[in-house]
Order: sequence, then C-alpha cells, then structure tokens
Amino acid sequence: MPNDMQVDGGGSSDLQQQWKNVSNHLRVEIGEASYQSWLRPMNVLSFSDGVITISVPTRFMRDWASAHYQERLTELWYKENVTVERIDLVVHSAPTKEGNKNLQKDSGQKNMAAGPSQLNNDIGAPLDGRFSFEQFVVGKPNEFAYAAARRVAEADSVPFNPLFLYGGVGLGKTHLMHAIAWHIQANQPERTVIYLSAEKFMYRFITALREQNTVDFKSQFRSVDVLMIDDVQFIAGKDSTQEEFFHTFNALVDQGRQIVISADKSPSDLEGMEERLVSRLNCGLVADIHATTYELRLGILQSKAHKLGAQVPANVLEFLAHKITANVRELEGALNRVVAHSQLVGREITMETTQDVLRDLLRANDRRVTIEEIQKQVASHFNVRISDMHSARRARSVARPRQVAMYLAKQLTTRSLPEIGRKFGGRDHTTVMHAVRKVEELREHEPTFNEDVELLRRILEG
Repeated sequence: MPNDMQVDGGGSSDLQQQWKNVSNHLRVEIGEASYQSWLRPMNVLSFSDGVITISVPTRFMRDWASAHYQERLTELWYKENVTVERIDLVVHSAPTKEGNKNLQKDSGQKNMAAGPSQLNNDIGAPLDGRFSFEQFVVGKPNEFAYAAARRVAEADSVPFNPLFLYGGVGLGKTHLMHAIAWHIQANQPERTVIYLSAEKFMYRFITALREQNTVDFKSQFRSVDVLMIDDVQFIAGKDSTQEEFFHTFNALVDQGRQIVISADKSPSDLEGMEERLVSRLNCGLVADIHATTYELRLGILQSKAHKLGAQVPANVLEFLAHKITANVRELEGALNRVVAHSQLVGREITMETTQDVLRDLLRANDRRVTIEEIQKQVASHFNVRISDMHSARRARSVARPRQVAMYLAKQLTTRSLPEIGRKFGGRDHTTVMHAVRKVEELREHEPTFNEDVELLRRILEG
C-alpha cells in the first residue's frame, strides 16, 4: 500500500484490511491460479468520495479484470464498507507492493518479458480463468493426459518435447493447455509463454509475409520458453504454414524450449501433414483423452453444481450424466441451462423441469447411440462374443442376438440399412430388414423376449 494513499471514510489500515477480506473472499470463488494471475498484481491506490481506485500493471489486465471481476469486487467491498459506491481500475506501470517486477517491459524485446497475460495481448490468445488444474476433474479417460500436463507445468527443465494432447471435441485438451500456462505464470513468471490456435498462427504468418516482416515473426515465436499451439490439425494441407511451423518447432527444440500441441487425432492419423512434421510431433509424449465415462461425467456435474452454488438433486445429476455423453462442454452447458432456468423462474430443479428445459438437447443425444455400443451391450446380455456380431455363424444362439442388435441399431441410430449391414460383417440391407421384421414379430408373441429387448433399449438410451 503506498504511503501517500488518500483515504476518507476510514484509515489506511482499515482500507488495507478491507482489501484483504475482499481479495481473500474472491480468491476462494475464482481459485488460486486466477487469483495469482488477476488479483495479486492489483494495488489499492486510494479511496475518495465513495470510489476505490485500484491499479493494475497492464491495459490488458485492466480490461480483463473490468469485464470479469470489477462488479463482484464492488459487491464484496460494499459488504465491508457501505460507503463504497464503485471501484475504478487504472493502469499503473510501477511495480506493486507484491513485487510484480516481471510485468515490466524489457527494453530489448517487444513486450516479451512478461507472463501469459501480456503475451496474449501481443501475439497469443487470452487465457480462460476457469481453466486451471484445480478446476479439472480427473478420471480414467483423462488421467494420463492430466499427469503429463502437470509434469510439463511443474518441471524446471523440458521433460518431453513436444507434449501432444489429442482427443475429441470438448474433452479437455484446451483446458489442460490453459492450465499449464496459468501454472507457469503463477510459479515461474519470468518464463515467457505463448498460447494460440493453429489458425491464429497461420493468420499471423500470412500477415508477416504480406507485410514483408517475417524477421519479427520468427523472432517472436522462436524466443519464448513455452509455445502452445491448439488444434494443429487446422494447418493440414497448408504447406507454407507447415514449413514455418516445422522450422519454429526445430528452433525451439534445439534451444531446449517446451512445446505443447493439441489436435483431434494422433500425429500419425493427421491427414495432409508433411511426413517430417508428423515425425517431429511423434518424437515426444503423445497423450490421448478418451471419451468420458459415466463416473467421470457425474463427477464433473457434481463439481460444476458446487461451483454454481446450486442445489441440484442427485437423480437429476445422474440423469444428465447418462444422457449427455457427447462431450464435457455440452454436459456443462446443459447444467448451466437447468440452473439458470431455476434461478430465473424461481422454481426448484426437478427431473420434470430438467427434461422440459433440455428437451431439444436430450432428443439429439437420444440418437447418438453407436452401433458398436449396441453390439457390445447385446453381446454381454446374451453372453456371446462381440466377434459373433460380425461372423457368418448361423446357430440360433448367435443369430438371434445378432438380429436384436440389428433391430436396435435401426431403432436407436440414424444409420441407413446398408450402413448397418456393413457393421455386421458386410451383410446386405435385406438381411437387416429381415432381422427387424423377425424381432418385431417375436416381441409381439414372446413376452420374455420382449422384456429382454426393452431392457436393452432402456440401457442403451441411458
């Protein structure tokens, strides 16, 4: 706290205690990583005429904090001091009491000596304050990728290069990359980090070519400690960008700098990538994030509900974990909708209101059962091998479960009859039609068989 602080409505020590209470309260709400990145660099300058003036070291930090924390800071401070009417955030380049000297510019570089906040304002992309390691729910499908990401974030030297994370949409790749950046910023602020998408990397490269300024481009990207490129599959087929990325990759590896890459497929499965680049991407640690399990989805929902401060019945969380299986992003979005509806209309969250609010989403997810899932569940139920679903065996003990699986594939997926047939050992679509008619006939005349099929349908639909 500056010695010349202007204060009214209370002494300097009172204001300092108020700020301590406010910042500690918000620290609990937003997590340690976000606190270290956004609140710790703040410095209270003055309190006059109901206005608290707080300094931050950069314009980027001021804009981010204004958008995400200013309103909440005002609310919390009002609880401490009812004379507080608003909070003003101002840019003040001098080091704060907390000693954030690492945020000052190095005269020898273009704003390159700071942590991710300033770098993002220059050539990278903003980091999401929600995406910290503390906010990441770990389960069997993502535990290896999580452990690898933490190893990179906490290591004093490069443990493996590159770290290549891959998996489907909304499974946590971007979350882990942001978490690495936040952790490094909080614990090693002297290290330079750039996080951006492959699309933005390409855009900046094309701009540099157009403006005949590739020297600065190369200098910026090849002088960082950690380079993180998201969705690298975007540059597939783009030869010039791949060429530049290849040389940037090699330059950083030669200097012992860390590279983290994400994609929707493994390096070897990326189409349109140069062979030499695929070889480089494979030379580090490749960690995949599998599709979520029911247990992981339920854990994510429980964690999310707790953060929202919402009272969500256990049966509703279990229902959503069964129904919303595509990705975590959609899962959290569904819970947000349910909670927001409850708060806006003033009604308790129940199974009925949940199904009503999410009718469109649930209908879409009902059609996402895969034929592979159907075959696995039917084989398990009738105690046959999954390979029997594709075999030419015609024994009734095998043929009947196969027909049930075909029938359920027709009922629960949007696949055409020829597509279903191909999934069952390359059978003709007329075979699928016969299976559907046979199962329908048996369901009408054999109650026990009908119960088996209905049970399988309910299990597959979640």
